[in-house]
Amino acid sequence: MPITNFVQLPSGSDLRSLFERSAAETGFLLTVEARAGIERLLRIRAGRHAPNPPLLNGLLRHKLRISRGAPEPASPELVVAGCHVTYMISGEGSRSGVLTMSSAPIPGHILVASLLGGTLIGMRKLQKAPLLREDGQIDTLVVLDVSPPPDHDAA
Repeated sequence: MPITNFVQLPSGSDLRSLFERSAAETGFLLTVEARAGIERLLRIRAGRHAPNPPLLNGLLRHKLRISRGAPEPASPELVVAGCHVTYMISGEGSRSGVLTMSSAPIPGHILVASLLGGTLIGMRKLQKAPLLREDGQIDTLVVLDVSPPPDHDAA
């Protein structure tokens, strides 16, 4: 005999509000500039030299699909192109670099056209997200600190 428990919702409550969390708490936020930059990278096939181009393109397209629009001006804790980000990957030490929309590697920079950069863009300080690896493994990525781009202070 099946046993069922019925849950009585408080009167006047909106069912959706029980399950929804604000974009500030979960998910990714993309500025208009970040969204346009990712679309440009996909259009020019910037990931064609990546170790696994289909995986990278899929990640970037997925990021565009699932991300919400960021309020303008963007929060200084939001990872955007040009910011200096400090992060940690599954038990490794902390690392840092400047996130860039460039399609060519630059020392000290993290390309958005990489699995790491594609995951980082749109994250916020102290946010965790799964990080796909070229070999198909999945690690955990944590943003430890974000320094806004130099022109962000002038805005």
